[in-house]
Amino acid sequence: MSKLEKIKKEYDELMEKLSSPEQIDSWEEIGEKKKSLENILAKKKELDEIRSKIEENKSILKSESDKELLSLVTKENIRLEEAEVEAERSMKHLIAEKEEEGGADYDIDKKTAIIEIRAGAGGDEASLFVKDLFNMYAGYAEKKKISVKILEENKTEQGGYKILVFKMKNGNPYSLMRYEAGVHRVQRVPETEKGGRVHTSTVSVAVLPEPKKGKVKINPGDLRVETCKSSGPGGQYVNKRETAVRILHNPTGIVVTSQNERSLQQNKETALSVLEARIMEKERERKQAKEEKTRKLQIGSAMRSEKIRTYNFLQNRITDHRIEKSWYKLEEVLSGDLDDIINALREEEEREKYKDILD
Repeated sequence: MSKLEKIKKEYDELMEKLSSPEQIDSWEEIGEKKKSLENILAKKKELDEIRSKIEENKSILKSESDKELLSLVTKENIRLEEAEVEAERSMKHLIAEKEEEGGADYDIDKKTAIIEIRAGAGGDEASLFVKDLFNMYAGYAEKKKISVKILEENKTEQGGYKILVFKMKNGNPYSLMRYEAGVHRVQRVPETEKGGRVHTSTVSVAVLPEPKKGKVKINPGDLRVETCKSSGPGGQYVNKRETAVRILHNPTGIVVTSQNERSLQQNKETALSVLEARIMEKERERKQAKEEKTRKLQIGSAMRSEKIRTYNFLQNRITDHRIEKSWYKLEEVLSGDLDDIINALREEEEREKYKDILD
């Protein structure tokens, strides 16, 4: 059964559920799934109509002798063939997006993403590049009308960050940002370098889809919750009350902290939200490692140890190693102009992973 046949079957099953009074409590969720599937099926119908018209025109070209009519039909087929390519690309993208965002389970919130940026090798340079990457993502979010909220930060005396965690909301950010997961390498001469030597540093980025409420079950007995005073760089207290929260999830060893909210309860809720995302991502990675051992590309689901991109300041060059492609506009990209890179990654992913969609 092809992907489209499975989608049609899933759509028919949803329609049955909507007609059942027993499913009234789930109608909103079912309606969301139904809309996503309808978009795909509508695009498939559009594609079929375009292809049918192309075949009709080919028959005319074979049987007709009127030169003027032949010229008109030929021009129309050129336009239709371009529309066919665009419709097929659009449909593949809709299916890819559906599968990436939770497939039939719909366990994640399509409108949110939690991004973690951590300094790796390179000391102060790495922590400063964490700040650069955050500014790049914040600039990209502004262009896409996506809101950004910092959830956790650990600043350094030099103005960088050891770690910075933030949430993107509205506009389907996970679908866009998932291509940023992995290790980012920067090559540049630090401002403090007197000898003009190029330093190489690394920063890791994790992109976590936020689970829908209630989808990740956490046993309160598995948590160790600690509170402390929120602090800034150098340990200076920025809040005299104990409002910061540190949560350890014993079964996985995952540790989450939150100190940016004003109250203890708000920080606890934020920390739990990040913990749920990390637990779900850990399970996703486990399943992926089991099911996709031979997958050629890791676009959009790169492990944190995988080097995905290099930022070379001396050459004004950004190279994405997954598709072996470079762009010579470093300043523009770091200001948030990520469209060319993300579109190239998306197109390559769709070519490799979804080339059998119509089979």
